[in-house]
Amino acid sequence: MSSEKSTSKDLASKASEALRSQDTGKNTKTAAGSVLSQANAPEKHTSKEASTAASKVLQDGRTAADSKSVAASALSQKKKED
Repeated sequence: MSSEKSTSKDLASKASEALRSQDTGKNTKTAAGSVLSQANAPEKHTSKEASTAASKVLQDGRTAADSKSVAASALSQKKKED
């Protein structure tokens, strides 16, 4: 089953900001890198490592809303299992 999702310009911008910030944690940066790599590339999917990192970001109560948006996008672009 193929996912036809790709990263929006808004989320790509948020992911880029997360990658540039010194305050961003490792898990957020992993998810952000995945999201940014999928901008305009619907054939790409979030890896298992990036999915796990994104899940941790969403579960962390200290995470900013923009980081959670990026993490949610990464999870939404995970390849669906048949």
